[in-house]
Amino acid sequence: MAQKTDSTGELTMPQRAGAGPLYEKAVLVLGVVVSLFHIYANSIARLDDLTFTSLHWAGFALLCALLYPAYPGAGRKTLWLDLVLGLLAVACAVYVIFAADLVYKRGVRLVWLDYVVALTAIALALEMARRTAGWFIPVLAILCLVYIAGGGAHVPGMFRFPGLTLETTLFRAFYELNGMFGSIARISATFVFMFVLFGAFLVRSGAGAFVIDLARAAAGRLVGGPGFVAVLGSALTGTVTGSAVANTVSTGVITIPLMKKAGFPAKFAAGVEASASTGGQLMPPIMGAGAFVMATYTQIPYLTIVAVSVLPAILYFFSVAVWIRIEAKKHDITGTDEDTPGFMEILRRGGVSFLVPMAVLIGMLMVGYTPTYAASFAILAVIASSWLSKTPMGPLAIIDALALGARNMVMTAMLLVSVGLIVMVVETTGIGNTLSLMLAEWAGGSLIIALVLIALASLVLGMGLPVTAAYIVLATLSAPALFQLINNAAVIDMIAAGTLPQAAHAVFMLADPDALTKLQGPMSMAEAEALYALVPADFSSTLFQQALNPAVLTTTLLSAHMIIFWLSQDSNVTPPVCLTAFAAAAIAKTPPMATGFTAWRIAKGLYIVPILFAYTPFLSGDWLIGLEITLFAAFGIYALAAGFEGHAEHPVPHWLRPPIFLTGIFLIWPTGRPSQIAAVVVLAALLALAAKLAPERKRKKVGKEATQGG
Repeated sequence: MAQKTDSTGELTMPQRAGAGPLYEKAVLVLGVVVSLFHIYANSIARLDDLTFTSLHWAGFALLCALLYPAYPGAGRKTLWLDLVLGLLAVACAVYVIFAADLVYKRGVRLVWLDYVVALTAIALALEMARRTAGWFIPVLAILCLVYIAGGGAHVPGMFRFPGLTLETTLFRAFYELNGMFGSIARISATFVFMFVLFGAFLVRSGAGAFVIDLARAAAGRLVGGPGFVAVLGSALTGTVTGSAVANTVSTGVITIPLMKKAGFPAKFAAGVEASASTGGQLMPPIMGAGAFVMATYTQIPYLTIVAVSVLPAILYFFSVAVWIRIEAKKHDITGTDEDTPGFMEILRRGGVSFLVPMAVLIGMLMVGYTPTYAASFAILAVIASSWLSKTPMGPLAIIDALALGARNMVMTAMLLVSVGLIVMVVETTGIGNTLSLMLAEWAGGSLIIALVLIALASLVLGMGLPVTAAYIVLATLSAPALFQLINNAAVIDMIAAGTLPQAAHAVFMLADPDALTKLQGPMSMAEAEALYALVPADFSSTLFQQALNPAVLTTTLLSAHMIIFWLSQDSNVTPPVCLTAFAAAAIAKTPPMATGFTAWRIAKGLYIVPILFAYTPFLSGDWLIGLEITLFAAFGIYALAAGFEGHAEHPVPHWLRPPIFLTGIFLIWPTGRPSQIAAVVVLAALLALAAKLAPERKRKKVGKEATQGG
């Protein structure tokens, strides 16, 4: 399928080869209509959930049928068939709006037409998901539906499920607010779409070019400057797009050539862009669709999630910048961006059209407005503030932005509606609780082993699922177990320290009559773990409520979901399937798989920061604690990279690399402020020793080369 760009170089609506101008206009109009409907439904109308979510799916299914042919290169060959399929999806959505009440009046009994429409709609939903993201979601959804509709009765062991009738299965999947049109679809139709549309308006207003210029002005002249431009540019672009691949494509066409020109190896340049763009989905305030799903799952306000995500996101981008700095020092790469306008000039030229809408969005969220309402006003702020810049948005630009927003949402909408079927099966059968119990058993009560298992699971899921879908599936299956393990660790620490509240003592007395005496003072961690192991599993929830205050429970719940959200991002940069790295490789003209491994090496922050979520109060909302954790972790990340690469500001001798690396681990692991301060001092001494030895090593190297040359 061919694509075109507008005068600013931004991606606009795709076009089937040979489809003609009428098709292009029809797709443009449909995109505008879909966007306007969502704006109306999210800000003015009061539609019931089933009507809203079914029409949301219908509009994007029709758009998907037109934009994504049945097979690559179909062009005009399947256009009429695709149009019929899209209109059929619209008919199914209209049918369910009027038929749902009749189904309830019949006592949840389906007639033959209800069966036909439900099966057709499910097949269309899975087909559109296949067109946008491949076979993984459709196959997984079909397996889940077969499992719940009777196939589970033939599965041995703890996964055996007696099964539902076909009638009940179709009712739950299509007519009830539990499957295709359940909470996941509502998230897609409200929070996700409005922020995607907001990003489209920002891009169309010229914010993308402003972001890159701002990054070049801020970092272009530093040592390794072009690499830092990629980091800053991707971080700022992430506040707009919330999509790692879109981030890579939009910023990489500028930053990757800059890095190559400065002297960075092409594979490293592509890896930097891929890993930095992955961080765009971790950067508030948009953070992709996952943050909105997390807010719904945890019932924690979206603003709270955004606020506590700022420092972790900064820490991740710092981790990428560390690798750039070391690579620049290793190859003596300096800043080369001499033609960039001054910082203040760039702010005057485009700052208003970017900063004002972001201020409106964040301000309204802080005041207490819903994210969808805030996004609606932020879109109006984009249009208004654009008239204070050199690129005012007229009617044609607004139409283009509306169409672009709808086009950018097609894949996400189709995936989230289809994932709703999988979530319905997991919740109905209780398989999520079963897998959570198995995860806890496999981990043997060890939180670090659980993190490794979840990381492996996220990697496997990421081979076939986009990160948002992977997060939804993984959170549904493993978040309860992770929440339990984090709380277990907190309670065991309190037992060992002798600070367990009196209210929680009664639970232990049920398991051990001598527990009251044992809990009076401190004990070893082994003794605390042994005492905690006596508590029956059924009493763990009661124990948590008595031992941990509500704020701590909220933090641990958020930590569990944030760990899964971060680990789900690794599919962007981890071979064998790493779409973000592949997109960067296409720009840099480097081998895709080798680029993926380079990106994976640079993006180690995706694994380091979740450890901080699990073992420290990083997400407690206390900024002083968060800054302290960030500071020590930053030193630790630098030490890990220096030990791994054998280079810091100067070359590091082989015998110094292990102690530097171990110091980095010590700084990341929560061992207490005094010991971590001591570790910083040790790290400084080791790096100073490496710097002192560097001139001598360089002289010996030069002398050896001269001898060999002679």
